[in-house]
Amino acid sequence: MSQDETPVVENWKPKFLILGAVIGALTGLGAAFLMVQRAEKQGIKPAFSTKEGVSLGMLVLGLLRQVSQLGSGDGK
Repeated sequence: MSQDETPVVENWKPKFLILGAVIGALTGLGAAFLMVQRAEKQGIKPAFSTKEGVSLGMLVLGLLRQVSQLGSGDGK
């Protein structure tokens, strides 16, 4: 590479964050849609108990931990 050429550095961080936000929003919308469909079939109002909310929160945190370790090369 000569001195006149400058490397093209693409700013990938905003694109990656926007993609993650869109995927998260679509996943959440899909989950809410499935809950509403199930509630309509059963003829009840969709609701979370405290136990279900805590359980779901722990599952989401575990998922985020796994996603954060993708590509780290730990092999765990």
